[in-house]
Amino acid sequence: MQQNAIIGVDIGTTSTKAVVFRLGGEVLFQRMEEYPIISQEPGQAEQEPEQVLQAVLATLGEVADWLQQHKYMPKGVCFSSAMHSLILMDADGKPLTRCLIWADSRSHACAEEIKQSTVGHKIYLQTGTPVHPMSPLPKLCWLRQEQPELFKQAAMFIGIKEYVLFRLFGEYKVDYSIASAMGLFNIFEFNWHEDALQVAGVKPEQLPEPVSPTYIFSGLKPADAALLHLPPDTPFVIGASDGCLANLASHAVRPSEAVVTIGTSGAVRMMASQPATDLKERVFSYILNEDHFVLGGAVNNGGVALRWFRDTFYASETAEAKAKDQDMYELLNDVAESIQPGAGGLLFLPYLLGERAPIWDGAARACFIGANYNHSRAHFLRAVMEGVIFSVNSVVQALEQTVDPISTIYANGGFSFSELWVQMLADVTGKKVQLTETPEGSAFGAAIMGMYALQLLPSLEQAESMIRVSRTFEPDPQTHQTYAKSYAVFEALYPKLKESFEQLGKV
Repeated sequence: MQQNAIIGVDIGTTSTKAVVFRLGGEVLFQRMEEYPIISQEPGQAEQEPEQVLQAVLATLGEVADWLQQHKYMPKGVCFSSAMHSLILMDADGKPLTRCLIWADSRSHACAEEIKQSTVGHKIYLQTGTPVHPMSPLPKLCWLRQEQPELFKQAAMFIGIKEYVLFRLFGEYKVDYSIASAMGLFNIFEFNWHEDALQVAGVKPEQLPEPVSPTYIFSGLKPADAALLHLPPDTPFVIGASDGCLANLASHAVRPSEAVVTIGTSGAVRMMASQPATDLKERVFSYILNEDHFVLGGAVNNGGVALRWFRDTFYASETAEAKAKDQDMYELLNDVAESIQPGAGGLLFLPYLLGERAPIWDGAARACFIGANYNHSRAHFLRAVMEGVIFSVNSVVQALEQTVDPISTIYANGGFSFSELWVQMLADVTGKKVQLTETPEGSAFGAAIMGMYALQLLPSLEQAESMIRVSRTFEPDPQTHQTYAKSYAVFEALYPKLKESFEQLGKV
């Protein structure tokens, strides 16, 4: 007797992952395919659309083949994908460019020009996407300036998920969630924003049709169905963006709950029943679906800051640990734990890669402040870990000022393997932090959205039974007070150093 399952596909920045879930949320099988980021000049970050498509087809075909062999019936496929990508397509449906991903920063000057204009603030308030090189709006302006002839040839401007689904079904559709991260979409009216389109130099008919994240494609071509080992009538749900679906996967769907993810970079996100924008332009406001909005901010410098410190200041120890098959991060945790909270008055601004939320400044620099003769290498290590959490806390506070007070944080990402770092998050924010056993993040969120679209789940809130909390960290009141004093100094530093960072960028 066949059992039912659903497939969540996450088209990520460096890989695509296809995951098979039981309808109760358990992972049955998964496959991943990686692809490179092309960076041949400063600021460039591109991918070959065809490579990404082939990764989607390969992983989807493998998991579907597993389903056949193990006698599971795929009820549907639903997609998650990274935000902010851009591909120019010609009239024959062929790409004119590679896919520019969120990390492409060559449109920095265009972003600053838009941001400083009178219309730039208005665009942010209605689209919910901060004006920044990550988003398609500045990318379009940059391409129009740098490659005007190529820009004129473009019949459509789409992202990577839209490319994959166009190749499968021949339709240009974009879900509200991905559209809401383009800087071109009115999140209050659910349509393309006229001022933003005018700034970008594109017409509404040159963009995919916006549809609900529950929109279903049907009718796989026989050749594609055979290639993917799927029945031709398998429903494909368009899904949403990876960030919004990661929140859904952690079940932070109540107004007072937030998700903190820290991997290489980091993000803080919380759900709201209505869109909201920040007069100070510190946070984004994206759409999950018509009834759920995800507000938050991404930070560029998460685990990458600790990795930088490890490789730069613990290089020999890292080599020794590798030779002994030891986990260097565990050793670093032990060292950092030997230093009292506050790192002896030493602070670290973690802007190694510039910064997104809440300051949105690509020119920002990292720096240590407060060093004295008594500080050891261990103090600097502790300061790096605390600086990352202070940066995350600045987004938490911006969200609380924009939306609602936060009572509980659900934590995930690579940092969650460090008890010290998670406890630090609880102590700095003063919030209860819960670790979740969320299977496969955004792919799981896609599976939940797929079940909801296919009426296998009565509401998104009903997915709560699928999410399991593994551990809870409570803030220590005394440590929180210590951190509050350090954070007050941290918060005041960037405005005082902003001009110096800009000057250093010209040296």
